[in-house]
Amino acid sequence: MAEQTADPFDVRHQVQVGSQGARRLRAGHLWVYDGDVTGEPEGSEPALVKVADAAQNCLGYAFYSPRSRIRLRLLTRDSAPPTADLLRLRIQEAARRRVDRLVPNSAVRLVFGEADLLPSIIVDAYSRYLVLQTLSRGSDSLKELLVPILVELFQPLGIVERNDLRARRLEGLPESSNILWGEVPQAVTIEERGILFEVDLLHGQKTGFFLDQSENRHAAAGHARGDALDCFTHSGGFALHFARVCESVLGVDLSAPALEQARHNARLNNLSNVEFHEANVFDYLRELDRSRSRFDTICLDPPAFAKSRRALAGALGGYKEINLRAIRLLRPGGVLVTCSCSYHLGDTVFEGLLNEALHDARRYAQVVERRSQAGDHPVLASMPETRYLKCLILRVL
Repeated sequence: MAEQTADPFDVRHQVQVGSQGARRLRAGHLWVYDGDVTGEPEGSEPALVKVADAAQNCLGYAFYSPRSRIRLRLLTRDSAPPTADLLRLRIQEAARRRVDRLVPNSAVRLVFGEADLLPSIIVDAYSRYLVLQTLSRGSDSLKELLVPILVELFQPLGIVERNDLRARRLEGLPESSNILWGEVPQAVTIEERGILFEVDLLHGQKTGFFLDQSENRHAAAGHARGDALDCFTHSGGFALHFARVCESVLGVDLSAPALEQARHNARLNNLSNVEFHEANVFDYLRELDRSRSRFDTICLDPPAFAKSRRALAGALGGYKEINLRAIRLLRPGGVLVTCSCSYHLGDTVFEGLLNEALHDARRYAQVVERRSQAGDHPVLASMPETRYLKCLILRVL
């Protein structure tokens, strides 16, 4: 059990890190792994600890996770413990940096964990409702403090907790999805660049919607044309953007509930040139190839095939296969929008397997755009782990 104190910022314990862990923190990284920890509290599991090097120099204060491989998540480099005022200020500053994002969209990520110097804390806004994730023991211990701060700063109608993630299990925390404050309807309608989407904040993917692809959906629609195919469409994100500029759009996914939501979203926008088909994308791409179907625009936005470094080798074949099939289905001059949200699949390897797929298909391609996650999911320069999404827009010749 975690040790409870009246004040969550009443820090009574210290964790000592080795030379490699100290170098990482001083270089601007926020994580220290278990192998870089040389001294930990015994008989206690405090949520927040002081971090010191071998010479007992204070390196700051961090969330402490004794059951996780990521042992420490640095919250502040200051020599004094953090306070509720620091938490409030960082949330306020993070939201201020997103003000311009609320103009084209009514849904935005207000706080992106480590990238906003609030490790393992996620806050998304969907119209007048907020979704909170606390993904480590340390941030979870601050949940009762975070909720009133969010109410004070944003005056939401309701706040949902979406802590039903596997990452919580690695922390020894229970998974949960419920309403923390106020009232939240079963469905919330948001607007993205003029397109309406209905989202389920309590049960939808991630915190309700794939917000990290918002700018890529808009950019891809700027190149889309003709007959379009949206693979792994889920609730129709790319498909509905394509439908405004393409003659016809076919969205494919294996999830029947997601496709029902996609059809509902199409009706919300009075789009009649888009249809959705339930199928395994790998199998369906092979069927389309056998039937000699051809498209002018294809989008591949699969789930992460490599959720860990160990899974990467097995995932490479999957990424190559779907891209090879898509390339074969494109008419000359067609547009391929291909994505990967696997952090462990680096840019060089991703582009390498695309080149292999092009070679096998005996096609060439021009790189139209290299893109990443939306700007409300910023990248912390000293922490490459905060950049995970890759999106390439290619013109296949």
